[in-house]
Amino acid sequence: MELAYIPSPSTGVVHLGPVPLRGYAFCIIIGVFVAVWLGNRRWIARGGRAGTVADIAVWAVPFGLVGGRLYHVITDYELYFGEGRDWVNAFKIWEGGLGIWGAVALGAVGAWIGCRRRGIPLPAWADALAPGLAVAQAIGRWGNWFNQELYGKPTDLPWALKIDADPAIGRVAGTYHPTFLYESLWCLLIAGLVIWADRRFTLGHGRAFALYVASYTVGRFWFEYLRVDDAHHVLGLRLNGWTSIVVFLGAIAYMIISAKRAPGRETVVEPVLDGDASMDDASPEKKKV
Repeated sequence: MELAYIPSPSTGVVHLGPVPLRGYAFCIIIGVFVAVWLGNRRWIARGGRAGTVADIAVWAVPFGLVGGRLYHVITDYELYFGEGRDWVNAFKIWEGGLGIWGAVALGAVGAWIGCRRRGIPLPAWADALAPGLAVAQAIGRWGNWFNQELYGKPTDLPWALKIDADPAIGRVAGTYHPTFLYESLWCLLIAGLVIWADRRFTLGHGRAFALYVASYTVGRFWFEYLRVDDAHHVLGLRLNGWTSIVVFLGAIAYMIISAKRAPGRETVVEPVLDGDASMDDASPEKKKV
């Protein structure tokens, strides 16, 4: 029988006794682990030490979560501070609501702190992590599926997403474009593109990360066009649409300027400490990842 629609989960949380397991948080956690794992492999392939990516992620992830939540709350403040709203809900990150722009921006601050403490160039670390971030986003978007949120316009396509009614938040039952699925697939394509381009053109000095950012904004602009959730508009365009344009131009400009100022890739990405043989041990096992 032909699939008529993609069903949505009846609930976004499963209780193991008194412990709630929330699908949204579970997807984010899995995404973080995958990003660190893939980033670690790529970092070692570039001459870095095993574990460095995870050490810096300890700084980047909390900053990123705070930044993502701040961006969401600031750009959708009326959801938490409007009439009849409870501002305490602004802290309930498990209910959904992370802005990728804020997550990357503040996450970069955390990564910079971690890199500075280790004497590592941030652009090199970002290049190693870039495909993993795209995969993490692909996994994280399934959290929106669990929460039945951020879907697109109504459609009767065979892969439409079935949404249940929820009068409390004004959600209307129907079948809609599964923008979470579109973005998830797009992010997987970006991960493949960055890995291929990195091998083909020997990207360095932050250009692999810039390629990830530029590629993501192209898809995000289209996803914003499809989405029907409330959003602030500027000159008839959703705020995140304008953000995509600005960030895309910035990423492309960075790639061009960086290629002129520092062609090629870093020869040393992590200083070797006295008595540390891990770098030498990793050299024969370098792989193109």
